[in-house]
Amino acid sequence: MDTRELKRIAFVRFGAGAVVLGALFFLPAGTLRFWQAWLFMATLLAPMVFVARYLLRHDPALLERRMKHGEERTPQKAIVKATSALWLVTFLIPGFDHRFGWSSVPTWMVLLSDALVLTGYWIFFLTMRENSFAARTIRVEEGQKVISTGPYAVVRHPMYVGVSLMMLFAPLALGSWWALIPALTTPPSLMLRILDEERAMVAELPGYAEYRARVRWKLVPGVW
Repeated sequence: MDTRELKRIAFVRFGAGAVVLGALFFLPAGTLRFWQAWLFMATLLAPMVFVARYLLRHDPALLERRMKHGEERTPQKAIVKATSALWLVTFLIPGFDHRFGWSSVPTWMVLLSDALVLTGYWIFFLTMRENSFAARTIRVEEGQKVISTGPYAVVRHPMYVGVSLMMLFAPLALGSWWALIPALTTPPSLMLRILDEERAMVAELPGYAEYRARVRWKLVPGVW
């Protein structure tokens, strides 16, 4: 795919994603006067523009990989479907919460949560910068090699660390305690994804078994 076409697709998907995200927040809220949602969208979308521009310039192949959907492994298909449904619920609840006043999350906690969401995205970006094969789907591609530097020197799945931070603190950033309930399923679902992913990596990626022996922790240092 040439750079111009890649840029066009990235622009269309970004725009569509922003519209869908806004709809998930503001339609249930029944109002645009939902400052937590505006701040969260800015926190999430502004870095995405930066990362897309960075990848277009420095690693367009990774950006193209990130745009591909569709898992090939049966366990991953089931995990992705279940996780996507739970994340959808996570993002729908805050609007209703705002409309009906179910929660009262203090401003300082909203701001701190946005900062932690941004931290999660920063870890996500560092992972992509380190690993050009950090695609959405689980597959070993031609020329792929084991990465053991940067965040991969600390945990074997740093991208999921970033995703966990973003999803766990998104509800509080959006001013909702109740949305934490579906959001708390994120770590267990990622753990299931990791276990299946590692089976594929050990079987198909040369050197991964040795890397796994050197870097002990999968997701959280000192825990798992």
